Amino acid sequence: MIELIAPDAARYDDWSAMLREFRDATTDSRGDHWVCAGGMDGSGFFAGTDVDITSDGFAAYVEDCARQGNTMWPPHTGLVHCSYFWIVDDGALVGHLALRHALNEFLYELGGHIGYSVRPAARGRGIAKEALKLGLAEAAALDIAPVLVCCAQTNGASRAVIEACGGQLEDVREDSRRYWFGDGPRPTGPTA
Repeated sequence: MIELIAPDAARYDDWSAMLREFRDATTDSRGDHWVCAGGMDGSGFFAGTDVDITSDGFAAYVEDCARQGNTMWPPHTGLVHCSYFWIVDDGALVGHLALRHALNEFLYELGGHIGYSVRPAARGRGIAKEALKLGLAEAAALDIAPVLVCCAQTNGASRAVIEACGGQLEDVREDSRRYWFGDGPRPTGPTA
């Protein structure tokens, strides 16, 4: 059964193994520090940022994920509040999902409200589709509607997931396919 759970400080070994798998699929780097080359959408690690999978790095990561989703704290400069989730399949950590509470300029144009990724060994099993459905339910619980979800023009797997979940293609901008979920007026620009 696919679930979304909050990042959990008790799951360091599972998390670090998952990140090593992402690392090995996207870069030639080895070790516990590397520069993210992309491919970990929804994780909170952006292309070009340092990834630290030591136990200290993990503790800071879990704390930061909780803080970014807490609307009692201001968001990091240039970012919006974001609820981070881990995708779990029958207890195993299989991916990330981020639910952004608003759209800044970048998110409105290219990123969307929801970003997700599934670890390479777990792809092709319908996990992303179920995770996106759960992410859309989380968005509804936060009264985020309509919801924008984007994927790269070249990412056929994500495109299929989004379309299977009912996403309505609005347009393509800078190689990013922009899909909307839900009724109601769509924003005509950033909401944050």
